[in-house]
Amino acid sequence: MACVRHAGRSPAAEDSTIPLHLGRMAERQGPTARLAPTHREEPLIDLDAAVSANLGPIVAVLAVGTILLLVIVLLLARRVGSMEARLRGLTRGDDGDLEDVLGAHLDRVHTLGREVERLVARTARLESGAPRAFQRVGLVRFNPFEDTGGNQSFALALLDAAGNGWVLSSLHARSGTRVYAKAIHEGRADGALSEEEAAAIKQATA
Repeated sequence: MACVRHAGRSPAAEDSTIPLHLGRMAERQGPTARLAPTHREEPLIDLDAAVSANLGPIVAVLAVGTILLLVIVLLLARRVGSMEARLRGLTRGDDGDLEDVLGAHLDRVHTLGREVERLVARTARLESGAPRAFQRVGLVRFNPFEDTGGNQSFALALLDAAGNGWVLSSLHARSGTRVYAKAIHEGRADGALSEEEAAAIKQATA
């Protein structure tokens, strides 16, 4: 690029060069143009003027937004009120509020727990004694004498779960009634059994 030297300057200034087209532009515009900045400043935006020009639409948008917010707040308030009413209906009763109702239910639960413990203890005692109770019964009626009418005599076997117990025999005659008892251990008698007594024991252990 071609450069131009300016006369009448110091040796240090003479060594510096400027582009030819910049020098010609500076000579045409004079000394004032040489001192002016080469960049162009951007114009400032007047915010007040912009707001004033669009004030109507801005107010309309804000009004619509406020109305929408009010509607949403009313809907939420109505929903909260409905939920509070339902909650009061659930927690209010004849016994008081929810805390009183829960306290009463807890007292009942503790009372039932103590009753259950007592029932468990009683059931355990009954179960421990149940095997020794008479729970097998056998009854055979018969007529051992020809001169008596009907089967008024009988053999009754009373046994527990292990087959222990008694066999009772009742012999009825015109002159009187006699009753005999024989011990039974594990389904066997300690003495001789009659046919009816053996049938009663067999019926009880069946």
